[in-house]
Amino acid sequence: MPGTPTFTYPSILSISTKETPSQRSDLFPEPPLLPPMGCETLAANAAVSPYDLLFQALALIPVSHYFMAAFLLFLIFLYNFLEIHFLRDLLTLFRGDPVTLTYNSCSDLCQSVVAKCKILHGRYSVTPWLSSPHLQTAFLSIFGRAPPVTYRRHLFRALDGGTIALDWLTYSDVVEGTSRAIDSSAALKGDKTPIMIVIPGLTSDSASAYVKHLAFNMARQGWSVLVSNHRGLGGVSLTSDCFYNAGWTEDVRKIIDHIRCEYPEAPLYAVGTSIGANILVKYLGEDGANTPLVGAAAICSPWDLLICDRFINRRPVQKIYDRVLTVGLQVYAQLHQSILSRLADWESIKKSNSVRDFDNHATRVLGKFETVDTYYRRSSSTNYVENVSVPLLCISALDDPVCTSEAIPWDECRANENIILATAAHGGHLAFYEGITASSLWWVRAVDEFFGVLRTSPFRRQKIQGSTLPKPLQSSIDQGPYLNVMGDGMVAAAGSEPRDIVPEDMSNEHMIHSKKEEDTISDKGTGPDLTDKIYSNKHIMRQAEQNVKDLIVPVQRRVDQLSRRSRRSIWLLAYIAIITTWPFVGSVLISVLKRRFKTFVPATLFKK
Repeated sequence: MPGTPTFTYPSILSISTKETPSQRSDLFPEPPLLPPMGCETLAANAAVSPYDLLFQALALIPVSHYFMAAFLLFLIFLYNFLEIHFLRDLLTLFRGDPVTLTYNSCSDLCQSVVAKCKILHGRYSVTPWLSSPHLQTAFLSIFGRAPPVTYRRHLFRALDGGTIALDWLTYSDVVEGTSRAIDSSAALKGDKTPIMIVIPGLTSDSASAYVKHLAFNMARQGWSVLVSNHRGLGGVSLTSDCFYNAGWTEDVRKIIDHIRCEYPEAPLYAVGTSIGANILVKYLGEDGANTPLVGAAAICSPWDLLICDRFINRRPVQKIYDRVLTVGLQVYAQLHQSILSRLADWESIKKSNSVRDFDNHATRVLGKFETVDTYYRRSSSTNYVENVSVPLLCISALDDPVCTSEAIPWDECRANENIILATAAHGGHLAFYEGITASSLWWVRAVDEFFGVLRTSPFRRQKIQGSTLPKPLQSSIDQGPYLNVMGDGMVAAAGSEPRDIVPEDMSNEHMIHSKKEEDTISDKGTGPDLTDKIYSNKHIMRQAEQNVKDLIVPVQRRVDQLSRRSRRSIWLLAYIAIITTWPFVGSVLISVLKRRFKTFVPATLFKK
């Protein structure tokens, strides 16, 4: 257009061709040249170690970061050492793990009782801030969170002169807060209120936290709770040379028989904890159907003392428990030094560094065993599981730091129709804390529900007089009481805790008990009448038939299992037999058909 100015743009090529070297250097300056490196400089750099350079770099990191890293590594180590499972529980929103039940599916107990137990069919959720078996066990031993309990005490005199403290707790003690003395004319004597006998663990008594949890909860539900303290515990001194141990069932047997005589209308139940559970299961296996108990529960039983002894000396954390239990046993021995020093080597007992050492210097000597392993084998309740004839609930934690799950007799419990085995993934030893405040124990609620359903269910154990159930061979452990030395139960020195017990002396009970035994013997000596003989013969025949059935049923079950597993093999063998024998069978079949149907079928058809 006219009047419009025009602009011309120089091309890049024209600029580049017209630039001078000085102009290019201004636009793109060259990097400065490094001074020439001489031989001395090269030698100095080569002499510097790469580790020195690394340390110089690490020195630049602040010290606080090192402390944070060390603290993080310590937390990781502690998390694994204490077997904490908080993160796993957090990922599952603290829903807990389902309780695993092991039982005989054909038993009436399963169909009428266990099916109604919602707690056993539910989940167990651990207290979040106690997400470790060691934290739970330590918390139970140190703090406990036990409810306030005031017992009423009876002193039972055994025939050998020993004294056993029996601590009672009833509904009125918990709800009404009364604490009147109990005598033979009390309302409880003729009452039908169920009685639960508690057998504590190693060096534990009625003052232990888990015993108080159980006694308080059951008494609040209307039960009469009786805690049978072991000899020399519960603040009672030894009055004889007899000691209790892991396999000594005579005291439990006498106490149960005594309670049956004193309160004949009341149904009897029993709960054993830790070493007390081992004693209870062994007693149930020894007496079979002759025990007056209606039901029982075994909590955190060691089952096989030999396996538990190996387990408690396996890892460093287990050795801590071993040492703590040894100290508790030495405290117990110190309380009765005047008697123990006469019967065993006191200096060796004081120098014991483990439960096994204590056994070697005390139990082996007092029990006249050849070795400690002999004592463990003869006292293990796993040998008596098959003879248990009353409904028995067994509760164990798979992460129990004292009584390992390796000792649980899974197959024996499954084979016995009277046993229900409930295992939880977590829980520690006798703890099983639940709730955010850790104010209750899960196994206590499970036992309460099981006994409650058992009381109201139509399932009843039929009393059998003169049972012919086979009993285990008697061993030297059953010939006299000895010192309990097995490393389980909660360690609590006797008398270390103030007690709220109303004492009452019943020193004449052993005379009453002896008198009743004499009356029973004299009654048996009069001779049975004809009716008793007929009943006895019928009972023997019925029992023999039952024994034969018990022998045939397992064999038939195994045969059925083998037949189901080998069904495919049988069909395969049949196919091979048909293929291999078909030429011979076919020729024979054709000849038979010729003779049978030669009048109806043309001969040319058979030729073809």
